[in-house]
Amino acid sequence: MNSSKHTELANHAWSVADLLRGDYKQSDYGKVILPFTVLRRLECVLEPTREKVAETVARFEGQDIDTDHFLRRASGHSFYNKSDLTLKKIAADPQNAAKLLQIYVGGFSDNAREVLDKYEFAQQIKKLDGANLLYQVIGKFTDLDLHPENVPNHNMGYIFEELIRRFAEQSNETAGEHFTPREVIKLMVNLLIAPDGDALSLPGVVRTVMDPACGTGGMLSAAEEHIRALNPDATVEVYGQELNAESWAICRSDLMIKGQDPENIAFGNSFSDDGHAREKFDYLLANPPFGVEWKKVKEDVEYEHKHLGEAGRFAAGLPRINDGSLLFLQHMISKMKPVDAGGGGGSRIAIVFNGSPLFAGAAGSGESEIRRWILENDWLEAIVALPDQLFYNTGISTYFWILTNRKAPDHKGKVVLLDARDQWQKMRKSLGDKRKELGRQHISDLTRLYAEAVQVAKNPGHPLHAKVKVFDNEAFGYQRITVERPLKLRFEVTDETLAALAAAKPVQKLAEPESFVAAIRPLLGSWWAKKSDALVALKDAVVEAGLLWPTGAPFTKAVRDTIGVRDPEGEVQKIKGGPEPDTDLRDYENVPLGEDVEEYLKREVHPHVPDAWIDHAKTKVGYEVPFTRHFYVYEPPRPLAEIDAELKTLEAEIQTLLGEVTE
Repeated sequence: MNSSKHTELANHAWSVADLLRGDYKQSDYGKVILPFTVLRRLECVLEPTREKVAETVARFEGQDIDTDHFLRRASGHSFYNKSDLTLKKIAADPQNAAKLLQIYVGGFSDNAREVLDKYEFAQQIKKLDGANLLYQVIGKFTDLDLHPENVPNHNMGYIFEELIRRFAEQSNETAGEHFTPREVIKLMVNLLIAPDGDALSLPGVVRTVMDPACGTGGMLSAAEEHIRALNPDATVEVYGQELNAESWAICRSDLMIKGQDPENIAFGNSFSDDGHAREKFDYLLANPPFGVEWKKVKEDVEYEHKHLGEAGRFAAGLPRINDGSLLFLQHMISKMKPVDAGGGGGSRIAIVFNGSPLFAGAAGSGESEIRRWILENDWLEAIVALPDQLFYNTGISTYFWILTNRKAPDHKGKVVLLDARDQWQKMRKSLGDKRKELGRQHISDLTRLYAEAVQVAKNPGHPLHAKVKVFDNEAFGYQRITVERPLKLRFEVTDETLAALAAAKPVQKLAEPESFVAAIRPLLGSWWAKKSDALVALKDAVVEAGLLWPTGAPFTKAVRDTIGVRDPEGEVQKIKGGPEPDTDLRDYENVPLGEDVEEYLKREVHPHVPDAWIDHAKTKVGYEVPFTRHFYVYEPPRPLAEIDAELKTLEAEIQTLLGEVTE
């Protein structure tokens, strides 16, 4: 079937929009068209075995047994319908269309009925009936020929995806929530699966593909197509999970329409209700929502992190509450197949992120610890920077992260960074925030460059050498050191320091705080270079006034902190036999992993502040991927003479234009 036939059938289904106009908002057309398309397809698929199913229903009537298995076998599919109704029969009885359609839908097996329920199909039936449109809509779909002999599963997938795309475009919601650009998925799947091309071409190969945020199933469909293109006889089983009920229904419908098992698409939150717990997959891919908080599942995720540890999914760490991206990645890593002794098994992962997971979070934070866990386990194969304005609901820069637990020998211990930010072409018509797209040649070139990345990085003469860099895993690690400098004070009694002393809690607790402050007031204008001299002078003044000098460390510290003034030439304060650090002068430095921090201090810090030292107890190891920094190319500013000449030219043009106006 050619693409014009796909479009013709999709147009026929979407022509129902002409009937809905006025009674439905544009953004709601899909809520009618998609479930009716599913219903019609299921009817066409089940038509050849209707009589066999009816016979099975009659044979077991009145018997107290579960007939589901027998009815599935009779229908030849994973779903069935026990009713003797059809859409054509229902359309012929307009007065009872709503009642009959409800009976017809109720005759489906649970898995098919559940999909229609998630579309809120009962409400749509009621609304259409109230607008006197139901029998007309049903009539439109009875004319739609979706029989498998005319529209095979693969082609039906294209038609349904075209309808999904139109629904996404019509919807005023962000279309990207429903639909990832097809060409982005194509490149992502290429990078995920292409390295396994030889293995996938073997006879009888079976592969499983999983998307934990599958939306409407576009990525799963693309992965299946890619594997089948390499080997038409391959068995591809797709799995997914989706939180949005409507998207879940669309994805599950797509699988039913294509002959896949719809039970493989779980409904619910992947973090709190893992629909594929303890299962492992060959390929995992996802485009999770960017920057979405995980507050709703906080309790479940934190419990798993604290109590299940390595037995759970989130042992490495938890990201900040307002971005769950790295939770999705940990969830996917937990579903990788182990690598056997012979090097077989294992899995590959591809996920779309914005820039935040590359560097968000300081050393010791949840994000940094997750990156550390991934890199120290040598799972990160590559990060690919994509052009901006590539997605429907955001214009920001995005990245593919490619991970695997079975790296090729030349990739072991290394990470490839590939800069594809200039690989795009302008769209003829923008869609939301999407103004750029990847052309076929871009996808082909990037797939080839990815496969040859290690060799290209070694070859300075290669025309794309500047677009690829290869680093050891440790290159992304660093030691976050705390550089301290001594607290240096001089001591003085001024109106300001005396007011601070009067307000200090240990002074406020004295029996006569006002008298204590009054006793010190005669010292206004006095200063001392040493703390001991200042304390003696203050004590003498208080005793001379007939008061007792309070004892205790808290009181002494309060006096020092209030009358002490920071001074670069002041006395170094001591604590536990060593210099006391000045928190105001505390600084932090990131030192590459493996470098001697003391040598770094001598080389980079001591020439400027010779009395600085490192508090080793506070040193933390962190990991980040500063992608942009590695590909930064310095562009010198234009010469001043050139800018000046341009300004003079512009001034002359303005004067000319003004002259024309005044003439």
